[in-house]
Amino acid sequence: MPLVKMKEILDHAEKNQYGVGAFSVANMEMVLGAVHAAEELRSPLILQIAEVRLKHSPLHIIGPSMVAAAKAAKVPVAVHFDHGLTEEKIREALEIGFSSIMYDGSHHSLEENMKQTIKMAAIAREYGATVEAEIGQVAGSEDGSVDLEGMITSVEEAKQFVAETEVNALAVAIGNAHGLYKGEPNLRFDRLEELDREVKTPLVLHGGSGISEEDFRRCIRYGIRKINVATATFNKVIQTVNEEAPFKDYFSYHERMIEAAAENVKRHIRMFQSEGRVEEVKNYV
Repeated sequence: MPLVKMKEILDHAEKNQYGVGAFSVANMEMVLGAVHAAEELRSPLILQIAEVRLKHSPLHIIGPSMVAAAKAAKVPVAVHFDHGLTEEKIREALEIGFSSIMYDGSHHSLEENMKQTIKMAAIAREYGATVEAEIGQVAGSEDGSVDLEGMITSVEEAKQFVAETEVNALAVAIGNAHGLYKGEPNLRFDRLEELDREVKTPLVLHGGSGISEEDFRRCIRYGIRKINVATATFNKVIQTVNEEAPFKDYFSYHERMIEAAAENVKRHIRMFQSEGRVEEVKNYV
């Protein structure tokens, strides 16, 4: 199955009322683990990396491996540049072959966010790529370097934003947070239900690590189609390595990292109800 546009995956998920995991990766082992998991469970997959992570995983190294893995996969895989902040890196990701980008202008005013999103969307569409944006502000931050206060997405602003930017997916803030939750997540399902009713664009949930299966399913019922997972995978790999160390050789360590990443991805695929959807998506795209 060739590399696909994220829009194709999300549109099928929207039509059939399920969620698709967007799994952040930091190295080759996580890429391999995520793809292996999706192939085993016959699920569509989104591989992604955020701009703030590039200091650890340079885009010119990790990006081509993500694209190559997607092209060789037996299931539909989109490769997404998450939380893009600069035109330079968004262009670099698109040149590498990423099939989707997110421009994150949530820290700007609504007007500036729309202005910059329209600009970045025009660039992405030159490459035929899917465009995601964010309105409101998800709490925390992608790399944990700052603790941003969450700002719940306004329904009216979301409608205006989608109408003016024509994005393909919209990340919303409903009490979700990047990184580890400090307590039980308190999600605003009432606001999500309103957004789903009024905004005719697939919705995205950032900060998926730590949300319960029941709440994931409820989010999916109210229009969430893309669910970002990063911290849970990173922590699963660390936990596994720590429990099983010392390893006798590097390749045992390498294989266990792949397996640990795959275990976490499979757990979330089942929660998101995308297992066994591959043939449907192949016939759809």
